[in-house]
Amino acid sequence: MRLTTLLAAVLAVAAALSGCDQPAEPAAAPRFEDELRLRLETATTGDVITVPEGTFHFKRSLTLNTDGVTIRGAGMDKSILSFKGQVAGAEGLLVNANDFTIEDLAIEDTVGDALKINEGRNIIVRRVRTEWTNGPSTDNGAYGIYPVQTENTLIDGSVAIGASDAGIYVGQSRNVIVRNSRAEYNVAGIEIENTVHADVYDNIAMNNTGGILVFNMPDLPQAGHSTRIYNNRIFDNNTPNFGVPGSAVAGIPAGSGVVINSNDKVEIFNNTIGNNQTANVLISSYFSANYAGQRELAEAFDPYPETIYIYGNSFSDGGGSPDREALEAVRLLMYGEAGHFPDIVWDGVQNPEKLGAEFAICVDNGAAEILNVDGQHNYANPSVDMSLHDCEHQKLGAVVLATL
Repeated sequence: MRLTTLLAAVLAVAAALSGCDQPAEPAAAPRFEDELRLRLETATTGDVITVPEGTFHFKRSLTLNTDGVTIRGAGMDKSILSFKGQVAGAEGLLVNANDFTIEDLAIEDTVGDALKINEGRNIIVRRVRTEWTNGPSTDNGAYGIYPVQTENTLIDGSVAIGASDAGIYVGQSRNVIVRNSRAEYNVAGIEIENTVHADVYDNIAMNNTGGILVFNMPDLPQAGHSTRIYNNRIFDNNTPNFGVPGSAVAGIPAGSGVVINSNDKVEIFNNTIGNNQTANVLISSYFSANYAGQRELAEAFDPYPETIYIYGNSFSDGGGSPDREALEAVRLLMYGEAGHFPDIVWDGVQNPEKLGAEFAICVDNGAAEILNVDGQHNYANPSVDMSLHDCEHQKLGAVVLATL
């Protein structure tokens, strides 16, 4: 063998032997997105699923169907579940479970609802942020924090921004507390709908179309009543309505502070309410909303707001530019070009079979007045008569959340 051929063969063998000593390429670490999906799908009762600091991107909805699970992040501005570019699923996170806690994280830019919790008991949503980061848009998902048909629900220290329906919505539920939270740049900031026993307090509702709403809607499993709205700051809710046309919230006038529609036994007290340019407080029947008349009402549905008690609030600077032609015409007629509505505006529509003090709108709020715009007669005879509202109702008790 020639020397050069022998040398080449020796070098080839040496290279092959040295290659045997090289460590194999390490397997790629699993993506946290895949790990989280697996943890949710295989969770067992008692699991605590931790979301580390960082922004994690998802193309499909996440679902949890196991009772007794906690999802915990590092902070609502540190642990972010982003659904920007989502291609599948109606929610960001859908929870069908009892005894569920979620805390210290954010859910951003979902195609549909951000966090939906369906038919659960003993629910805690603590320090959770839901947001559509492009700002108000009809293309945003409908609901931010969205418990529906739940019992014993606490929403605490949370933030909801940019929902095209409601930032914080609790519907068809029982025993609810919403506190220490902020709702901003939603169509409805905080909405309590068809819910029995809710306390909404120590929140900020600002820059929404409507700040805090208490609604009853027809064709739902239960009627709501007994809601207390207190110690909140409700101001500057003048964002133009960007709700989906035909939806219930698309009928909310921009500039609405607190809106009560067709709901009973509602207390509004000790709030700071100001600069809501349709009305600081707006009280209406189902018949005065834009969606009224689109369907027949079930015989059992009560479309009138009754047994409302307003006291001890601090009002300022509202009602100067109502977001409805008919209301603006009433303002000009009653108060002139530079004038503004009183702090409470009522459509005046009443059940003719329930005209007694038991069903009245009672106002004990210093100089605050209530304007009856006479919606029942096409706004023909608006008036202020505080003698009809010089009354009081038995105050509601605090909501107590069993086992929480």
